[in-house]
Amino acid sequence: MQQKPTYETDVLIIGSGAAGLTLALHLAEHARILVLSKGPLTEGSTYYAQGGIAAVFDEDDSIDSHIDDTLVAGAGLCSREAVEYTTQNARASLQWLIDQGVGFDQIDSNAGAPRYHLNREGGHSHRRILHAADATGKAVQTTLVDRVRQHPNIQLLERFNAVDLITSRQTGRPHAVYGAYIWNRKHEQVETVAAKFVALATGGASKVYQYTSNPDVASGDGIAMAWRAGCRTANMEFNQFHPTCLYHPGAQTFLLTEALRGEGALLKRPDGSRFMPEFHEAAELAPRDVVARAIDYEMKRLGADCMYLDISHQPADFIKEHFPTIYEKCLALGIDMTKEPLPVVPAAHYTCGGVVTDLHAQTDVPGLYAIGEVAYTGLHGANRMASNSLLECVVFAQAAAKHIIQRLDKVQITTQLPSWDESKVNDSDEEVIIQHNWHELRLFMWDYVGIVRTNKRLERALRRIEMLQHEIHDYYANFKVSNNLLELRNLVQVAELIVRSAMERKESRGLHYNLDHPDLLPEAVPTLLTPAQFRTNPGNTA
Repeated sequence: MQQKPTYETDVLIIGSGAAGLTLALHLAEHARILVLSKGPLTEGSTYYAQGGIAAVFDEDDSIDSHIDDTLVAGAGLCSREAVEYTTQNARASLQWLIDQGVGFDQIDSNAGAPRYHLNREGGHSHRRILHAADATGKAVQTTLVDRVRQHPNIQLLERFNAVDLITSRQTGRPHAVYGAYIWNRKHEQVETVAAKFVALATGGASKVYQYTSNPDVASGDGIAMAWRAGCRTANMEFNQFHPTCLYHPGAQTFLLTEALRGEGALLKRPDGSRFMPEFHEAAELAPRDVVARAIDYEMKRLGADCMYLDISHQPADFIKEHFPTIYEKCLALGIDMTKEPLPVVPAAHYTCGGVVTDLHAQTDVPGLYAIGEVAYTGLHGANRMASNSLLECVVFAQAAAKHIIQRLDKVQITTQLPSWDESKVNDSDEEVIIQHNWHELRLFMWDYVGIVRTNKRLERALRRIEMLQHEIHDYYANFKVSNNLLELRNLVQVAELIVRSAMERKESRGLHYNLDHPDLLPEAVPTLLTPAQFRTNPGNTA
């Protein structure tokens, strides 16, 4: 049955972090924009990003150096074209953020032009990280939210989940995206959006793991929806585990920025001895995958609950000035980082793979774009270098905006779309099933598909995923949707993609470390998965 959509817009942007809001602001002078946010606008990975954004601002630095550092961190799997495009557009993208009002830290200077304080982080050969103290993401997010709220061409829908993209599969029309089904969390009903273009800016999928630095909304929604719509994914086996999340029952895996180690913090065993020099020549400034594996190794070797990050040798005023958010948070938990080391453990942090896109942020489905952590642009390769992620959001949001603007007048909105059919579903009185499956998934993904993997662990994980997919498929077909069901459905789909990608890679490279394949293969090749490979799977409705 066809019906008039609940909403009609030129561009639907699913996600409200740095990528989505940057795209919205670049398009708003040319088109009507609808931004969908699963929670409040501030509840996303951007808001919690501490470290900063990488770009060449130091006269002793160079774009070539930024390129080389990124390629080295990516362990041979970066797309050089994507790395060059991102780094060449980095400074202009940061200047745009500055023009929007983002207040990056400056060095006092008598010169007219501002001089920015630049941090150095792991993998970088120069200081090139612009930051706003230790809460850069908050500064970026709040600034962009203020700008978006003021623009008359941007409509914001908060507390809405995207359910599925509307494509040729639902409409019978030519292969393209025509809008999306969305779930109104307040009224608990599915509504319809018709759009000329749809952009996925939903972030990553770290919530698939039991321990994560990410907010609750990071449930892989965009990756799963794009897969069901027929998009390829790439390099889903490369999950970055942030080496240093605060280990404390009251902290909920509070992230301790890479910049701490950039400013001299040392990693130590419980007895106070350092261990990073034994694992890498760069010691604490080694790439994150090396640091995370070293901490994991030492914890397992010693049977320790955590390792320690110590910056107490730096002056107290220096620590309070550079890391005020972390200092106050730790102090509230009874830890004075100016006097004692911080207990740390690794936690799932960043999805380096994602939906395959080109340099315009286009996916395999015409009219559908993916930007930010949801996308695989080729920038990160087998390991993301610190502070390249927010940069990728802004650079590729601008690229997508340029491409969409060129095509706006060539695409028509489809004003009649298939209605959402709830005639055969019931309210569920078995929410406990969803909760049980949710916890089971995140636990076995942590145990079997975590920092260190084996063939047997991956096989066990896949068997459990397939069982969960059958249960969820039956549940989804018979009961009304809910937030937990939608997220669980997406997380199980993303878990399958992670495991199948990991099983495809017969080597250890970057963030993917398999004890059964410890060596590098001579040629670095991305892991590409196509929905047509798995059409018989009940969890995949593409």
